[in-house]
Amino acid sequence: MNTYFIAGHAKLPQGMAARNLYDSITITLELDFKYGVIVDSSCTLATEHGREYIRELLRGYCLGEGVEELLLRVKNHYRGKAGQAIQAALKDVYLQYELSKDN
Repeated sequence: MNTYFIAGHAKLPQGMAARNLYDSITITLELDFKYGVIVDSSCTLATEHGREYIRELLRGYCLGEGVEELLLRVKNHYRGKAGQAIQAALKDVYLQYELSKDN
């Protein structure tokens, strides 16, 4: 297997459907070992459409290039209430990515 799995978490804002299920959002990434490219992802948004949209938005991005462009992608394309929480979870997952490079 040439991939590995990491996760990031962030608190969800009040008034969201997903907040009835979870207090936080979790974003998981399957990354290519060599380049840090996102092969697949998932998140704990409440709707299947939202989860699939984020999945497609993240797929193919290379974390080896940093996280700022990915955060901008989310800011420009995702206009739901969870936008800031998604960005915070991505910052957390990027931290996990950076830490994993040392191992």
